[in-house]
Amino acid sequence: MHQVFRKEPDLFAHFLPRAGMSFPEYSSIELLNTDLTEIRPLERRVDSLFRVRTADDEGGFLLAVESQGRPDPDKHNSWTYYLAYIYAKYRLPPVLLVVCQDKTTASWAAEPIRIGSRFHTSMQVFPLVLGPKTVPVITDLEEEVRDIPATVFSVLVHAKDPGLLAILDEAAPVVGPHPEWAEIIEVGLGEGPARDYWRKLMTLYTPEFPGNGTVMEEAWRKVHADGEAKGKAEGKAEAILRALEVRSIEVSGSVRERVMACGDLELLGTWFDRSMTVTSADELFAGQ
Repeated sequence: MHQVFRKEPDLFAHFLPRAGMSFPEYSSIELLNTDLTEIRPLERRVDSLFRVRTADDEGGFLLAVESQGRPDPDKHNSWTYYLAYIYAKYRLPPVLLVVCQDKTTASWAAEPIRIGSRFHTSMQVFPLVLGPKTVPVITDLEEEVRDIPATVFSVLVHAKDPGLLAILDEAAPVVGPHPEWAEIIEVGLGEGPARDYWRKLMTLYTPEFPGNGTVMEEAWRKVHADGEAKGKAEGKAEAILRALEVRSIEVSGSVRERVMACGDLELLGTWFDRSMTVTSADELFAGQ
């Protein structure tokens, strides 16, 4: 998730106000070396590190970005070290931004880190956090087209959302013609049914010159209209079966056949949501 900012540093100005920081007017944002290793054999690396030069202060400030997948108390030691070290090295005020994909980790990461004794606080760190509560799902087509990097980051933040397949459906037509951004989503989804589904969607968005309104592009859209709907259904069906497989739930031939034969995207979405919690494959079809 932090590498999205390496590709598009302007995203900081877009999203940091949602984390509680009023981002100042800036003249540039530079990516810095992330190696914070000391001479002693102890390696420490922040995920991404940026220097932000502001309009009223060319020195600016430092922005350390950490992508966090789960609560980890050891990270408190690392984060306080990072901030102290980069402040000592660059002599610029540091800010810590933590990006998360689930609400539990985001809530944990947002807690102030207090260092000191019972009777005195020597240092306190206040992380800024971007997670599912602060970053909305972008569903407006005009907004998606206008700001593809923000759309990609929103998808990554909500990668553990129960409605993820619908989010991917919305993003695919906009992100698909831009393979460099589509690849970031694929990697950010991690291994599992959602990634398989995204890969399936991306096979449907491959015009040679997207966005130019050429006759060939329009023809491509018409020819692939039916294939797109079929591809989405197949992708969702495969994601359902994959989810059951990952959860070690036995899938009979009849269940597999029924899932793969279904072309109703809404029904497949219901089955996918159930595949995350059912104890047997037959429970997918409860009440149907």
